Amino acid sequence: MLVQIQPRAPLPMLTADNLHLWRGERHVLKGVGFDLAAGELLHVSGPNGTGKTTLLRVVAGLAQPEQGEVRWRGLPTQSIGSQFFEDLGYVAHDAGLKGDLTARENLAFAVRLRHAVAEADIDAALSALDVAYCAEVPARALSAGQRRRIALARLILSQASLWILDEPLTNLDIAGAALVLELIARHLEAGGLAMVATHGDMAIRGGAVLRLELA
Repeated sequence: MLVQIQPRAPLPMLTADNLHLWRGERHVLKGVGFDLAAGELLHVSGPNGTGKTTLLRVVAGLAQPEQGEVRWRGLPTQSIGSQFFEDLGYVAHDAGLKGDLTARENLAFAVRLRHAVAEADIDAALSALDVAYCAEVPARALSAGQRRRIALARLILSQASLWILDEPLTNLDIAGAALVLELIARHLEAGGLAMVATHGDMAIRGGAVLRLELA
């Protein structure tokens, strides 16, 4: 059930239309659909096992639905390929860092697959997430919360307009969670959009929030 709680922007950038997906005999996504415009956040909620992560993976192009379509700027994501992925920043429940690389090396490696990035920009992203002191520490030696912050620094450096985040507040303390919410708010204010799956509330300053509850 989609509950609209803010006035809608006129031109959606991201659209999911009648998504259906099965896992064996289990019907996980049952005709899910939504529109999301610049400056908007879609908060995906629901009990465990209702398909929150599956929906994020479908929208990100990491899983394919049996029925339905995802469109970016009016075009099916399957037909535009790399154009969509250049605009997409995805942070899964797992931080996705290479354990033998330092925090700085992880950021440099991941971001330079997309575009050039200066060392000063990497330093700024680490500072923005309050993990500059982890720059030269191998990822395998970092705590879960530190790894989460490094993954979010990678997201900032990606320059993506669409953020897809799976439980972004996991393993973060109160200050860390507040910092992430502020980063999302700034992203929306700059004309970006976000799709977030989380059990908790998403109180975003100034952003238009839509809620999609899966059951």
